[in-house]
Amino acid sequence: MNKERILDVLVIGGGPIGMACGIEAKKANLDYKIIEKGCLVNSLYNYPANMTFFSTSELLEIGGVPFISHYNKPTRSEALEYFRRVLNKWELDMNFYEKVLNVQKTQHGNFKVETSKGSYLTHSVVIATGFYDIPNKMNVKGEDLPKVKHYYGEPHPYAGQKVVVVGAANSAVDAALETYRKGADVSIIIRGEEISHRVKYWIKPDIENRIKEGSIKAYFKSTLEWISEDEVAINTPEGLKVIANDFVLALTGYMPDFDFLKKSGITLSDDNLLTPTHSKETYETNVENLYLAGVVCGGMKTSTWFIENSREHATLVINDISKKLNKTLA
Repeated sequence: MNKERILDVLVIGGGPIGMACGIEAKKANLDYKIIEKGCLVNSLYNYPANMTFFSTSELLEIGGVPFISHYNKPTRSEALEYFRRVLNKWELDMNFYEKVLNVQKTQHGNFKVETSKGSYLTHSVVIATGFYDIPNKMNVKGEDLPKVKHYYGEPHPYAGQKVVVVGAANSAVDAALETYRKGADVSIIIRGEEISHRVKYWIKPDIENRIKEGSIKAYFKSTLEWISEDEVAINTPEGLKVIANDFVLALTGYMPDFDFLKKSGITLSDDNLLTPTHSKETYETNVENLYLAGVVCGGMKTSTWFIENSREHATLVINDISKKLNKTLA
């Protein structure tokens, strides 16, 4: 890094909202950089291979680049292709495979951002890191066994296997249906009384019918008690049940990196939601010139923000940064 250079804004996270922030910064002629710990739109890359978005392609567009898909709702592969085109169209200044380790205010009021590859000085920081990096653990004995997966990619490895899926939302339902159709013996464990109402409307009847006919065994109002190499124990309303098992797909949701937020000086709400403190107008946090954008704003309430309703964060954040810099330069 050139020690003389002080960026106007550094964006942490190279997902769709981080990219949108970079686009707005470029449009405002700000000196910016985007830092991403993995590949381009890393979270989307790690989505299930056959996933279809709930949103339409139009609602996923950023930077004025049209998103044309074969059907109304795009697939993961179409989304990856789209965001590669956005990157090339806007020639965004992005560093990949570089993890941000620390964000600290300097004595001059700027930020020093330390990464796995160096450090940067910047007037403002935008955290757009999403929530897909840290799984919600079940905290049961055996959860650390290699057979337990908190991320699901594709169904083929589970053909001919006894699979337990934990969860009732989209990821769990998709995994249960796909692995069943590729020849797995599937059971699904659901804490509540029914499949989540947030499951995609064209998928929900499918899983409910497979459960009704007995093709997929469902344990409602149930939780895992323990996991061993070849079995799992399930707490059910009828008592403890032990069944044979080869793999556990624990698709129980994910959370933001709260430790990183707190280490950066951001305060969190003192309830179970752990909502990061931020302005609803500018998305500036309690730390001056440190902003949030995207789903990270919701804390544990990860169903609050999506690409389609948080794209506007980028404009609000960059407008506020631009105004401050103009005042400073004046």
